[in-house]
Amino acid sequence: MNGLRAYQQVNTQTSITDADPHKLIQLLLDGALERINMAKGKIEAGDYAGKGNLISKSMEIIGSLRSSLDFEQGGELAGNLEALYDYMERGLLEASIRNDVEKLDEIASLLRTVKEGWQSIREEALDFLRQRDAG
Repeated sequence: MNGLRAYQQVNTQTSITDADPHKLIQLLLDGALERINMAKGKIEAGDYAGKGNLISKSMEIIGSLRSSLDFEQGGELAGNLEALYDYMERGLLEASIRNDVEKLDEIASLLRTVKEGWQSIREEALDFLRQRDAG
């Protein structure tokens, strides 16, 4: 099992090192979704400490996404995403307190919607990031 974890860690580190800014956001969204799904399993298994750790990590990831918003460039969209991320963080806290699998499903569904939207604008996002970094 330790070999598998070591492989996963190296694989994750390689993905992060090779990722462009758009891909990094995708990796964060994937990481939050993965931890939410794992937390559901921990609730079902009665491992509440494990659930708490996984939900806490999901909240940290969403907090990172929230703090990376560019309100100057993103305008209303950034404001809407901030409100959505705030809702997700509060929903995760509620799910953790109540061991609420349905609430975790709701937050995961919202994250998947954000992820799908993010994937659909890949080229536009990369063009924007190139222009921003050049200027």
